[in-house]
Amino acid sequence: MEDAARLVSKVLILEHDPAAIERLKAFCDGHDLVGLRAQADTVLAVLKSNVDLGGIFLSEEHGVAEAPGLALAHAIHQLRPELPIFLRQRDKAALAERDRNAVRAAYTTDTIDELAPVIEESIFCLVYPNALVRGIREISVSALQALFRDKLVLSEAPHVVRDRIIYGEVFTLIPLESSWCRGYMMLQTEEDAMRAAVGLEDDDPSATFRELNNTLGEATNLIWGAFKNRYINYNDGAAHLTQIPIVINHRHKYISFGSQDPQLCFRYTLTDPARPDAPPTQVHQRFIFNLAWSPDDFKENKTSVEDLFESGELELF
Repeated sequence: MEDAARLVSKVLILEHDPAAIERLKAFCDGHDLVGLRAQADTVLAVLKSNVDLGGIFLSEEHGVAEAPGLALAHAIHQLRPELPIFLRQRDKAALAERDRNAVRAAYTTDTIDELAPVIEESIFCLVYPNALVRGIREISVSALQALFRDKLVLSEAPHVVRDRIIYGEVFTLIPLESSWCRGYMMLQTEEDAMRAAVGLEDDDPSATFRELNNTLGEATNLIWGAFKNRYINYNDGAAHLTQIPIVINHRHKYISFGSQDPQLCFRYTLTDPARPDAPPTQVHQRFIFNLAWSPDDFKENKTSVEDLFESGELELF
């Protein structure tokens, strides 16, 4: 892995001007953004899908008959209000008050570099220590590989998102709490893909959804246990009682943790070397530090041999 701790964010590009597109490509490359293209007449359908995003770059000249220019920005904002919209104007002009509710910032091709601090504030506003990002990927891949021994586990680059879209039909939540973080870890997957990964046949009477739930639950416990041992010290005397309601809307595949902060995401792909033609299984992992986040207090637990002797986990041979 070239740089397991380098975070990126996917952004949707709604632009048609060739010069502006080239300038956007250079800007994205320089600010850890991965651009995804979509046509104006398909953008609302794309946003209703499971694509995870950190923001949207939209030209005021980009639109369709029913939603020209800024009207498309308002339609997007109504559908996905958590996603910041960056509007390219032909000429720099102040936004009307109603437009400022939908648009995070406006820019021109010549002033796009002025967006850098806005990007940092709206997309990369949380600082994730490199050791934490690398460690999460290591323990998650190890846990999934231990659970699916006959599968090859690959992981994509870690990324941050602002959306609240649920992936698949099955997901687990487990709380994380320490002196430096409070929140949740979530694993998400598609039921049919997980059924194939587990090796359950459709006509197998034992192939119930409960077995799939148990498998994802076991994966969650394995990762949570390793995370706890590596990063959480329960002897710090911290006691937290405050909670925030979690809102889930299955119809719209939407989940909210009551926080506007972006989420740290990882995606793992399970493939079967013995069946190269079989469709892969994807497991989406999100870390939501919605209750407390203090990266300055983050540290890895370092266990010495003496500690293991004292706990009884090791003894002299």
